[in-house]
Amino acid sequence: MAVCSFGIFFGLVTILGTLQVQCNEESQLISNLFKGYSKNIRPVLHPEDKVEVQIKLTLTNLISLNVKEETLTTNVWLQIQWSDYRLAWNTSDYYGIGIIRVPYNIVWLPDIVLENNIDGNFDVAYYANVLIENTGFMTWLPPAIYRSTCAIEITYFPFDYQNCTLAFRSQTYSANEVSLILAVESDKTIEWVDIDPQAFTENGEWAIVHRPARRMINTRYSPDDLEYQIITFNLIIKRKPLFYIINIILPCSLISLLVVLAYFLPAQAGGQKLTVSISVLLAQTVFLILIAQKVPETSLSVPLIGKYLIFVMSVTTLIATNQIVVLNFSLRSPNTHTMSPTIKHVFLEMVPRFLGMSPLIDDNEVTAEVNGLRERHRSSFGLMQRAEEYVLKQPRSEMMFDKQREKHGLTRSIVDAIDVSSTANLYKSLGQAAPEIKQCVDACNFIAESTRQQNNFGSEIESWVLIGKMIDKVCFWAAILLFIIGTVWIFLTGHFNQAPEFPFPGENKKYLPS
Repeated sequence: MAVCSFGIFFGLVTILGTLQVQCNEESQLISNLFKGYSKNIRPVLHPEDKVEVQIKLTLTNLISLNVKEETLTTNVWLQIQWSDYRLAWNTSDYYGIGIIRVPYNIVWLPDIVLENNIDGNFDVAYYANVLIENTGFMTWLPPAIYRSTCAIEITYFPFDYQNCTLAFRSQTYSANEVSLILAVESDKTIEWVDIDPQAFTENGEWAIVHRPARRMINTRYSPDDLEYQIITFNLIIKRKPLFYIINIILPCSLISLLVVLAYFLPAQAGGQKLTVSISVLLAQTVFLILIAQKVPETSLSVPLIGKYLIFVMSVTTLIATNQIVVLNFSLRSPNTHTMSPTIKHVFLEMVPRFLGMSPLIDDNEVTAEVNGLRERHRSSFGLMQRAEEYVLKQPRSEMMFDKQREKHGLTRSIVDAIDVSSTANLYKSLGQAAPEIKQCVDACNFIAESTRQQNNFGSEIESWVLIGKMIDKVCFWAAILLFIIGTVWIFLTGHFNQAPEFPFPGENKKYLPS
């Protein structure tokens, strides 16, 4: 038992001694490497030499794109690689140590910053250690949350896509001192924004279509200028419009349809129709205000959904105006307006035929001129007049009413003197033979004339109401067609606004890993 305990103790001492030796060798290696090292001097042998810096961007989360503020927020890992000949060593001299990690602030850095940041924060979120290989090849992989500018194109909002760029350059070194290139792995240039499927979190509003990366040379500047070379990472993203379809477009369309249904109300119910129209117009105004809070305050273009809201508001305004016109026609009377034959022909004959209906005017209706005034007599009144004449002429049958005539004291000579050849002659003869009967006939004629005038008056009012109904029907179908055609045309425009097949015009290259 004592021998076993001594063996375990001896093993632990040996392991700890080995770790201490390795730790001491790494400390000695770092001490030897950084003896006389200056982080302020570029790692080149000659002043005209350039330091080649490789840059790679790994996207872990597209956090948001604030359309109102035109700001893209991303969570990335920025990989920067370069060589420093001063920090190379022979692994055989240091127990085979091939890589060390040192703090960022004790080595030379190429000062790579995000040029188009919006919050003035050029630095990374966490200053990780720098990895140094025995060949002097250095890798710095700090994480960062960048808020960059992104010019928003709102013409097809919410069926739009945006092209956002993250531009990196050296803050202190020109192209003659530091050469910025894209990272190279396995002899292949990484010309895209790298995405790790396991670490990437998909955004609920935006889908990434293209993610190319390029080294840009700005010919307006010389190599001595800091702006001469830039590494750009583009994110071409397309909006997922389902949220706006469910919460804005669909409710707005359904509310706008209500104003079309107002045509099913009676033509005389103008107040109720206007109430519906104004209520819908107010609701559409609320939707327009909501859209104005989502898009940038720009006068360069109008968003597609804004065009749609303006369109339905214009249709609603036209419908409200039409309802006022219809109400004006429906409440007309012979006391205020005279209906011309042209209006009657157009709205009561031509329009119904155009709508597939039977004409609303009686073919037997006639128009007469009496003392320069129009009087309308329908065929039924003519029948009544002929029936009246028939009744008045019926007493000519003397054989049937001899005893009745004798009972009432009418002599044959008086009755024979009555001329029944016409209604006027009969009326004159009755006035001479029996004044009481003449008064009775006058009263009956007055009642008949008043009834006839009331019928004519009511008939014309009914015609005005029918004209209002015809205008309502025509405008109903016109509003339906205008609403459907306008809606389909506007949203088809957004549907065909698709992201391009290739990220850059004129290049048949997708900048994706093969």
